[in-house]
Amino acid sequence: MLGVVGAGYIAALLPQEVVGRWLGADSGVTGLCIAVLGGAFTPGGPVIGFSIGAAALKGGAGTPQVIAYTIAWALFAVQRMFIWELPVMPERLVWLRVMASLPLPLLAAAGAMLLGRP
Repeated sequence: MLGVVGAGYIAALLPQEVVGRWLGADSGVTGLCIAVLGGAFTPGGPVIGFSIGAAALKGGAGTPQVIAYTIAWALFAVQRMFIWELPVMPERLVWLRVMASLPLPLLAAAGAMLLGRP
């Protein structure tokens, strides 16, 4: 519950012109890359990740950018890699997983662009 309330405050604090410029529908590949990096470095569970995505949409972010953020958050949580994956699995396997799933946020965003605005 705190995550949802906190994301509401984040949405209120984010200036819409900044969000629109960096993550808006017209931000292009730069906006997608920023969204992917933001998703990869966002700590927390689904309540935090999805709430930040919803706050970004409310703040003026484009749908493909939020999709790229959400997919990157689910696949590349950097803190999860260092806390759970690398200590348990062979390092080669972890980096193979990361490299294999690297294009997925961009492919999902491209699919959203092809489908148009939902």
